[in-house]
Formats: sequence, structure tokens, C-alpha cells
Amino acid sequence: MTIRTRLSLWYATIMFAALMVMGVLLYYQLIIEPRLQARHHHHEQYEDAVDPDIFEDVTGIVLWCGVPAALLGLAGGWWLMKKSLAPVAGLTLAAEKISAHNLNERLPRTRNGDELDRLTEVFNSMLARLDDSFNRIREFTLHASHELKTPLTILCGETETELRDESLPPAQRERAASQLDELRRLARIVDGLTLLAKADAGQITLALEPVSLDELVRDNFADAQILAEPHGIQVALETCEALSVRGDRHRLRQLLLNLADNAVKYNQPQGRVTINLRRHGNFAEFTIANTGAGIAGENLARVFDRFFRGDPAHSNTVDGCGLGLSIAQWIVAAHHGTIKIQSETPNATTVTVRLPLDPK
Repeated sequence: MTIRTRLSLWYATIMFAALMVMGVLLYYQLIIEPRLQARHHHHEQYEDAVDPDIFEDVTGIVLWCGVPAALLGLAGGWWLMKKSLAPVAGLTLAAEKISAHNLNERLPRTRNGDELDRLTEVFNSMLARLDDSFNRIREFTLHASHELKTPLTILCGETETELRDESLPPAQRERAASQLDELRRLARIVDGLTLLAKADAGQITLALEPVSLDELVRDNFADAQILAEPHGIQVALETCEALSVRGDRHRLRQLLLNLADNAVKYNQPQGRVTINLRRHGNFAEFTIANTGAGIAGENLARVFDRFFRGDPAHSNTVDGCGLGLSIAQWIVAAHHGTIKIQSETPNATTVTVRLPLDPK
């Protein structure tokens, strides 16, 4: 129930109570009191001291004067409440549009110095502090990931050189290979953080051009087969319509590869991955499904969060850093599309991506 409705009900109750009080007071003053006075003076026919039509007069006053006055008061009160609460409604609508991506915007102020204007000022100050905090986090992430790239590249190079040494003992070679795997994983995390930090700061420009999405999907199908072969997973390209979108070829390929990699990694041994590309209205609809363990319902809303991995036990056996879906979501959003995940535990997960078709 809105504040306006609640106040209107309260106001209507007060007006009704006032109308009843007015009727009771009129009845007492015009009927009861004269009768009491007549009895007090021992009038033999005290009933005659009161006009027999007085009750009808009281009823008429209440009905023809009190009720219209009450209705007029209700209408006027409702209008005043609507007028007074209109800034609250406007402030609510403006606040609903604020997100982590537009913290630099400010709520409109009336500048009349009333309570709502002061509340708006407080909100704007809070938004300014949040914007500053978010900017500091983005800058730290960007600078930290940039500074980590050089030492990671050096460590990977030195470890690779060490592995090429034929005289390296088997135990040391195994340890160096394990270190190289971890260094490469850390390098992927840094690359993902750099990409997302630049995307948040608006420092990435997409090279938009007409892209044959069906060609990218067929290439992605071939990549998925290579990824799935060591695990005995079957990959099927069921439908691939000739569709063109306007986008960045490199980023779209990255999107498809991330989704294919997840479909293979989070699958069952000897499982299956199915890929489809169809036209859906004015959109190209790409779906990729696997026969993995699925995603629990309480985790579906968080799968696009950075570093979130829904199944800790399973995640320990799967190579990943929890940034793939975050990057996929950014790429889709940058192309004005949508991405959705549906999962039915314990045997199916489907990712659906819709991108606007190239109008040509």
C-alpha cells in the first residue's frame, strides 16, 4: 500500500468520525438539551418544548451540509497529498535508475530547502562517495593487474626455459610443470581482471563490423570438439542458420569460446554438448547446453558474479578462475544483447544468448 493510499484512508476515517461527532452534537443541542431543560422546570408537557420536526432538521443538516463538506474535504485532502507526495514519487523513480554503472548521475533537487530537498542532497552525497569508492576500486584493479603482467610473463618464460633442459631430474621437472600451470592460470586471472577493469572504466572500444555469426559458431563447434575429446564428451551442432550481426569479431569469438569451455569443463564424463544457432524475431539466438550436474537454484542469480563458483567441491577439480561468465555477460551487454542461464539439476544446463541481427 502506498503512502498516499494509507494517508487517504486515515484522512477519510477522521472525516467520517468528525461527521458523526457533528451529528451527535447537533442532536444533543437541539433535541436532548431542550427536553432536559423542560423536565428541570417541571413542565407538564415538556415534549411540546421540542419541535417535532427538529430531528428531521438535524438529519437534513448532517446529510445536506455535513456530507458534502466531508466529501469536499476528502477531495481537497487527496489533492493536497498527491501534490505533496509527487516529489517523493519523482525521487523514487530517479533513484531506481541508479546502478553501479551510472553512479556519476545525481538525483534532481527542488532547492526549496524542505525536508525532501535535504533528503535528496543526502542521497546525492552518498552517491558521490560511492562513485569515488567504485572508481578507486577500478583504478586499483587496473593498476594491480597491469603491474602483475610483467613478473608473471618473466616467471612463465623462466619456467618454460627450465622445462626445456634435458638434464632436469623427473621430480624437479614435474614440480616445474605444476608451477607453470599455476602461473598460466594466474596469468589468465590477471588478463580477465584487466579486461573487466577496462570495461568498467569504459576504456575498451569495440571494432563494430558485419559479422557472419554462423561462421563463428562453426569455428566454435570445432574448438569445442578439441576441448571435449580428452574427456570423451560428444559435441553436436544441431542447427546453424546463416545469420549476421554487427559486432566485434574478436570479442564474439571470445564469448563463444568461454561458453564452450564452460560447457565442456562442467560436464559429466562421456557427456554431451549441443549447440544451436537460430533466428528469433530480430535476434540471433545462440544456445549451448551440456549434461553436467547443473546449477542449484539459489546459485543461478550469482553465476555472473566475478569469482563466483557455485559448487566448491566440483570447482576444486575444474581449472577456472570464475571470470568467464562475467566476461561473457559484458561482451553480450556491449553488443546490446541478453544472456540467460537455465539449469535443471542434476542433468542439464542451457545458456541462451540473443544478439540483434545486422539491419544491413
